Amino acid sequence: MEDAKFHSALAKAFESALSYLSGLDRAPVAVSVDLATLRSRLGKVLEDSSRPAEEVINELVKDVDGSILGSTSGRFFGWVIGGSLPSALAADWLTATWDQNAALYSCGAAAAVAEEVAAGWLKEILGLPARASYAFVTGTQMSHFTCLAAARHALLNRCGWDVEKKGLYGAPPIRVLVSEQRHGSIDRAIRFLGLGQSQIVALPTDAMGRIISSALEEALRSEPFSPTIVALQAGDICTGAFDEFEKLIPLAKQHGAWVHIDGAFGLWAGASAKYRELVRGVNQADSWTTDGHKWLNVPFDCGYAFVVDAVAHLESMLHRAVYLTHDGQARDQIDWNPEWSRRARGFPTYAALRELGRHGVAELIERCCEHSEMLVTRLAQLPDVEVLSVPVLNQALVRFLDSRPNALNADHDRRTDDVIAAVVASGEAFFTGTTWHGRRAMRLSLCNWRTSEADIERTVNAFANVLGDPRVHLADGAPTVKYSKIDS
Repeated sequence: MEDAKFHSALAKAFESALSYLSGLDRAPVAVSVDLATLRSRLGKVLEDSSRPAEEVINELVKDVDGSILGSTSGRFFGWVIGGSLPSALAADWLTATWDQNAALYSCGAAAAVAEEVAAGWLKEILGLPARASYAFVTGTQMSHFTCLAAARHALLNRCGWDVEKKGLYGAPPIRVLVSEQRHGSIDRAIRFLGLGQSQIVALPTDAMGRIISSALEEALRSEPFSPTIVALQAGDICTGAFDEFEKLIPLAKQHGAWVHIDGAFGLWAGASAKYRELVRGVNQADSWTTDGHKWLNVPFDCGYAFVVDAVAHLESMLHRAVYLTHDGQARDQIDWNPEWSRRARGFPTYAALRELGRHGVAELIERCCEHSEMLVTRLAQLPDVEVLSVPVLNQALVRFLDSRPNALNADHDRRTDDVIAAVVASGEAFFTGTTWHGRRAMRLSLCNWRTSEADIERTVNAFANVLGDPRVHLADGAPTVKYSKIDS
């Protein structure tokens, strides 16, 4: 009887999932239902009586129709969001079915070992030290928290301060030297850890968003005895640019700083021989973060933290209780994660890496980068398109100019936002805007395994229609591109 209840509900979910996936090319990428409608559909009165599980799933699928953002589509370029590989999605379904609490080996043996094996593969693929400890967390936000908690422990321990016992009251303040173009998740992690935003020192960057080495050196020398964290970027969120690791990491280490790498998507360049040069020297850092739900294309709720100083990592997270069951030889994830009860998120990563293999991961990275370059090149052929930054990896910036005589910067800003909005409204593709060096621009992010040349063609044609260009198939040959000084 109980099995029958599961069968009907899961069968409906399976049917709906396949229908959604098979319809991605036909469905609009953007949400087509407004907030009021969505609230009216889902805002039902909670009844006293029970309902059959299949009926609940049927109504849920019906009520959310038109409100699911097509971020798994090959024409989604808005944020750095991947899709889900078939094996990763299937493993994620099994993760929910098996329902293991991946906190301890004793309550999730397979989950613990799957993480252990997958972490070894990740370190090998990304070119990180084999001895580094690791944690599977929800995403780069919690990866920053985990890595910087280890950094806090190590730096204050050098000062003779036990932060886990004493807290931060009276502790030596820790400076955090970061790029002025850093991602906001760094700031939030600093706040969560109680280090204080006043301790963040934003360093100037070059035109592409890379930290200027002389600025870092000056900041390090200004307070030579302060415990310091230096956060560097592997992939700027707008331009995709990488800090100069070979120069900056040794400089920071000379001054005793802990070097942390924000590699949410860019650290994956290390998986490709073609792009590995971008991360040369990154393995000399102290900690690294990256996401699986970006370029590895596993479902959301998957990020990775890596720390060279395993003792600092362990001491910053370790907890013991008399009712817990620890195994003397197995790895208990709770010793390395800020979470207690947690999803067994290692299974989708394990499955994705086995599906792709080393060469498959490299091919995925390279294919996305090629498509990114192709999209920017094709957009540059359209009228009144200004390329602000060409893809270093998979990110780029494009601006749409107001062609009227004497148009001002504000006019170009409005035109850019209008063009983005029109393409999104068409349902053909999804992009988002940003402000870069005082100008509005369209961010282009591409890391979905589904994206094909046909998706690029459809996307370019959507822009051609919005920009009033009558061509369906754009002319071949080298485009005349209006490059900004920002790319110099």
